Amino acid sequence: MRGDAPGRAGPLAGLKILEMVGIGPAPFCAMMLSDMGAEVVRVHPRNATSDIPFVNSKFDVLARGRRSIGIDLKNPQGKALLLDLVARADGLLEGFRPGVMERLGVGPAECLARNERLVFGRMTGWGQEGPLKDRAGHDIDYLALTGLLDAIGEKDRPPAVPLNLVGDFGGGGLLLAFGMVSAILAARESGKGQVVDAAMTDGAALLGSMIYGFRAGGGWKSERGANLLDGGAHFYATYLCADGRAVAVGAIEPKFYRIFLERLGLDAEEWGAQAETGRWPEQKARLAAIFAEKPRDHWTGLFADCDACVAPVLDLDEAMAHPQNLARGTFVEVDGVRQPAPAPRFSGTPTALPEPPSRPGADTDAVLEEWGVEAGRIVELRRSEAI
Repeated sequence: MRGDAPGRAGPLAGLKILEMVGIGPAPFCAMMLSDMGAEVVRVHPRNATSDIPFVNSKFDVLARGRRSIGIDLKNPQGKALLLDLVARADGLLEGFRPGVMERLGVGPAECLARNERLVFGRMTGWGQEGPLKDRAGHDIDYLALTGLLDAIGEKDRPPAVPLNLVGDFGGGGLLLAFGMVSAILAARESGKGQVVDAAMTDGAALLGSMIYGFRAGGGWKSERGANLLDGGAHFYATYLCADGRAVAVGAIEPKFYRIFLERLGLDAEEWGAQAETGRWPEQKARLAAIFAEKPRDHWTGLFADCDACVAPVLDLDEAMAHPQNLARGTFVEVDGVRQPAPAPRFSGTPTALPEPPSRPGADTDAVLEEWGVEAGRIVELRRSEAI
């Protein structure tokens, strides 16, 4: 049996959250809450299966740290059981399309009627209203409608795909986690829960607040690759080296820029002013030629002991072995799987090493017993195939 919830550590220890199992951003939100010490119980469909690679395995990192119960919500006894668990919870989060929870009879109205302090977190791409609310989509689609996808990438090429980090995880899961904690704090003061409506379009747009400010002030061009932070500036870009690897240059501040030029042996007066945007393409081409002369590790060594803001672009395996990441413990190993450690760090309520993912429904009896469901009822729930 996995460790009991009372042993959990972290700033959110003591919170009890129900997670209606989905994919992507909602599990990431639940992982964040669990990493911080909340007891998050995953509610799988009874006899859950998945055809998505690595889901429901030890490689399903987004499922770490939580136990799982299996409930058939189409069974009246299963629905009644979930509502009984809701009465004991601080929060519930789900990532279904709008209306799914309502059709199952466990939407916000039913759940808040059972527990007026409950925070009901909802994670969708488009939000709970609007002309697209019922449409399917993925991270890249939600990001596309914010204007930010159009700003990412090189000139005269299609926008670059920034993995699924901006919509799913930054603008989605992190946004909902922040919303859940905020609403739980409010419920402690007011005694009243509420619905948290987190949409990936809203969250992705929010991540672009600074860029929208630049745009409003006339400091951001619509053309890709022509701005300070989109690779247009020669001092904020990546460059290929002789071995096909790359370095990242972020020498924005003048004092760091001067060090950068000095280490490369470039004369500042001959080179030209840093802010002379008309010369950026020429300067970028010259830097590309310079970096292409030597392998990546040569440049890493050249800039290692100074504040030129130059770093090697590491692959995923290299990142886990880098001395800085080793010193910080940025990556940990759970059940033989190397993965990012819980973050951020807390001086007074440190977090614990996450437990590996649990198989769907593996903890049903143990969790129900801990949450106050009588043994006889558990037997009946199994007999009726509600769990």
